[in-house]
Amino acid sequence: MLRIYAGNLPPDLTEKEFTDLFAEHGRVRSMDLARDIFSGRCRGFGFIEMEGHEARAAISALNGHTLRGNCLRVNEERPRGRKGGKRRR
Repeated sequence: MLRIYAGNLPPDLTEKEFTDLFAEHGRVRSMDLARDIFSGRCRGFGFIEMEGHEARAAISALNGHTLRGNCLRVNEERPRGRKGGKRRR
């Protein structure tokens, strides 16, 4: 199972549109679309979980794909590392 990051999504994107976009390349196991707390609009990114070979096919097909004027950025989720900066004592 791979978790895919999708960025530069249009603000009016719905969960169904987001899922359908990836479902063309395989079975979507789960979906998480980041939404603004106050307006409910898409914050421009989301995550999809798919099987490995299907996820890789979706990444190569959708990375750089244009959706409503936005060039999508799609790749495998990278683990969040510790941010640099001052160390607190």
